[in-house]
Amino acid sequence: MDFQYGCFVHAVLLAFACCAVTCGAQNTTSGRSLLQSGLAQTPPLGWNSWNHFGCHINEDVIRETADALVSTGLSKLGYQYVNIDDCWAELNRDSNGRLVASASRFPSGIKALADYVHSKGLKLGIYSDAGYYTCQKQPGSLGHEQVDADTFAYWGVDYLKYDNCYNDGSKPENRYPKMRDALLSTRRPIFYSLCEWGLDVPATWARQIGSSWRTTDDIEDKWESMISRADQNNEFAQYAGPGGWNDPDMLEVGNGNMTPEEYGSHFSIWALMKAPLLIGCDVTSMDKKTYGILSNSEVIAVNQDPLGVQGKKVNKLGDLEVWAGPLSNNRVAVVLLNRSNSRTIITAKWEDIGLNPSAVVRVRNLWRHRELEANHQGSLTASVKPHGCKMYVLTSVSH
Repeated sequence: MDFQYGCFVHAVLLAFACCAVTCGAQNTTSGRSLLQSGLAQTPPLGWNSWNHFGCHINEDVIRETADALVSTGLSKLGYQYVNIDDCWAELNRDSNGRLVASASRFPSGIKALADYVHSKGLKLGIYSDAGYYTCQKQPGSLGHEQVDADTFAYWGVDYLKYDNCYNDGSKPENRYPKMRDALLSTRRPIFYSLCEWGLDVPATWARQIGSSWRTTDDIEDKWESMISRADQNNEFAQYAGPGGWNDPDMLEVGNGNMTPEEYGSHFSIWALMKAPLLIGCDVTSMDKKTYGILSNSEVIAVNQDPLGVQGKKVNKLGDLEVWAGPLSNNRVAVVLLNRSNSRTIITAKWEDIGLNPSAVVRVRNLWRHRELEANHQGSLTASVKPHGCKMYVLTSVSH
């Protein structure tokens, strides 16, 4: 590892370590912090119902999705969370003030569904809101944090997405810790995903509260929406790392309104940014191209790299961009992104991506699953399709 690159990694890891100590000291509930629970040492992988199904969900959809994650082999690649989004509950709590699953959509109840998902070796996620109502006007958890956390733990829930609709106007910094403390008091490990849409810049304060935090508004299945979320999330790279992750929202890969090239760019950038990789399509009917993107084990490995440093945009020339980030074992991940409407040559220079300018590197193309024939020194150049990308891992063979 050269001096420049080594100092960069050391500084990032030192910042994470200091943050972990500070956050652990501030969160005394049950004598544990979310970081110490070990849930978010790498970004979460899984599936969420909202982007494709919206409110059209039921227990059959969830069971069939769990089955498909296993049968397609996606679960073996790390996709473990099966997350129910909004619209799962009855409009009224029961006589004890507890949330109740919709009798028509989830007649077996959430506990039985969690048992089924667990039997597949997977984990179940659920959704609530730090307001009086969810975004679809079902009961929220504001003022009911402890009873809801206890309910989720009893059901066997493993992940909570916590939204921000219909709140009381107070700062999310004050509302979100209440659910954190309630979850910790249950002593069940539950991944806590803060979804306040980046309004109060949660990257700067949420590490002591949750396992991930949204840095953007909701994503749409459009190139412009996706790429703008990447730009926004890029601004907060310094705040992500083992124990807590920036979240530019869920994946749209396979939902049909972008091209395969655009979906490949979407997945590559999300992986490089160490974003949660939560599939948002119908995995029971995805086509081969969608599966090929979501199942790329080499791209997933970049996302799950134990060093846990978020890659970021390191050079930009008009619509031509170089994104990069350090990986474990003295490696660097690089994405050459073409935001223009025509095929273009893009070059990544060693000084931009944290390598010694004289370093000789071995280059592996992650989408072609092969190493380039010749080693490279000083720079890497490739021709990139419109709205497409090339993704590589570079390994130094000399300094």
